[in-house]
Amino acid sequence: MPAYLDSIIAAHRAAAADDRRDPGRLVVEAESAPPTRPFVEALTDDVGGRIAVISEIKRRSPSKGDLDPGLDPARVAADYEAGGASCLSVLTDEAFFGGSVADLRSARTACGLPVLRKDFTVSRSDVCDARIMGADAVLLIVAALDDTELADFLGLAAHLGLAALVEVHDGPELERALGAGATVVGVNQRDLRTFEVRHDLAVSLAASIPDGVTSVAESGIRGPEDAARLADAGFDAVLVGETLVRSGDRRAAVAGLVGARLALPGGGA
Repeated sequence: MPAYLDSIIAAHRAAAADDRRDPGRLVVEAESAPPTRPFVEALTDDVGGRIAVISEIKRRSPSKGDLDPGLDPARVAADYEAGGASCLSVLTDEAFFGGSVADLRSARTACGLPVLRKDFTVSRSDVCDARIMGADAVLLIVAALDDTELADFLGLAAHLGLAALVEVHDGPELERALGAGATVVGVNQRDLRTFEVRHDLAVSLAASIPDGVTSVAESGIRGPEDAARLADAGFDAVLVGETLVRSGDRRAAVAGLVGARLALPGGGA
């Protein structure tokens, strides 16, 4: 199977090595950016038994090809918000996912939701860039970082007022995330080296996520039944991309996920 993550990270590290900007000046610029929206609070507010939904704006993926290359980020963001999404996730990787900084800015301007910059963070400059472009949260993928980088980027994100979604794919990565001080953990059920999905992965790791750590299940969420199962396992939120992007009615698709747990017998108890 293709090693997607390896090639993507190699490309991002090469770009970071070629970046000649002054890191200190970037930190200063990021420090002066407008206030962020409360990403973590949006995921953990009491929503009456409903699971929080991070709705993703994604044009394409390396494994599936084009999803909706001509989508209007502003319109999609407005539909997601109207459907009850708690936050947005916006792909900004251009080479592999067809995203852009413009997509993030357009989506955030069109709604009042906090926005996660979904990209492959490999340098302190990437963290600063997320803040400068208007993101409210940054993605840190444990499989792409060593322990020193993970702790450093977590600290910088906190300094800049950014939430950090720390993404794991197995038990050892979860231990590394928690050891670095992650307070928001995403369990990605998609193996980023093969892009295959394990639909039981998040549930199998749920009990290992401590109380007080905000938990997000990512990938392979096909509809309300999956969302309800993950909520019952203890997850605070789900991050859903392909299912929503491909939906004919994105507003209704989000609403179905948000209300999934309440639709079950005894739901919301």
